[in-house]
Amino acid sequence: MVETGVESEQNQRVFRDKLVNAGHLIPSGVKGVYGLGGAFESVVQHLDLFVTKVGADQNAEVIRFPSILSRAAYERTDHLETMPHLLGSIHSFAGAEPEYLELVRMHEAHEDWSRSFVRTDVVLAPAVCYPLYPTASGTLPPGGRIVDLMAFAFRHEPSDDPARMQMFRQREYVRLGTQQQALAHRDEWLTRAEKLLVSVGLDVTRVVANDPFFGRGGRVMKATQREQELKYELVVPITSREKPTAVASCNYHVDHFGVAFDIRTADGEVAHTACVGFGYERIALALFNTHGMDPDLWPQDIKRVLELS
Repeated sequence: MVETGVESEQNQRVFRDKLVNAGHLIPSGVKGVYGLGGAFESVVQHLDLFVTKVGADQNAEVIRFPSILSRAAYERTDHLETMPHLLGSIHSFAGAEPEYLELVRMHEAHEDWSRSFVRTDVVLAPAVCYPLYPTASGTLPPGGRIVDLMAFAFRHEPSDDPARMQMFRQREYVRLGTQQQALAHRDEWLTRAEKLLVSVGLDVTRVVANDPFFGRGGRVMKATQREQELKYELVVPITSREKPTAVASCNYHVDHFGVAFDIRTADGEVAHTACVGFGYERIALALFNTHGMDPDLWPQDIKRVLELS
């Protein structure tokens, strides 16, 4: 029997309420924005240690960027043209005393006080790898680079679906190098990530996917991305079996970021890039959905893999 949109929304709310009642999610009053309880955070931390163990042989450089990106660097990407609906732009108050008094007046009158704010030099990072590329401009070392990243990413997608948070953690291994190196990285991590998720008891399916490009032109970009099989997602049933949720993705960017940020290989060619990304909150949600709300009662083999006490 085909699941209807109403049934899907009901399933999302039922699962969200279970998570809230168990203390795993703390509602903020804004769709897709939650505090996380201790047991939930413990699962994420153990998952992070497991991913680190799986990727230990990569000998990756570890970099931790904040969850903001310079506006100048952001504008060198095509994100504004392709996915503006997901962006969070940071604005702040920069007025003097008269503007301050008007700001207070508007606030007290319940008017739109945000009109008093002006744009800053930063935006919220829509993907964890974005802050890396402007720092990699120039010539890569021989053999290229593999970089281990983790941070919160922001995407403006308010939803009742607990798996569609507006702020969420991504752990990534990014490859910068030749076309062959980038493709090999993508393909190797596709298999490695799939095995990782299966080892914690998740019902994983590998699918060709596309990014959520915006508008009429976005439909062409989606089709192209799928035809060239540039993006794969590993999907797991969380609130729906018919529409499983992506919990990890493996992406080949071709020379997109190499051109945008003038990144070159040691032999002077434009660099290609690829990445694997793990969505930690989504994987944790899949674990709770699959194994139950109490991690202490999860199967022993799953607890052993994640080294949960």
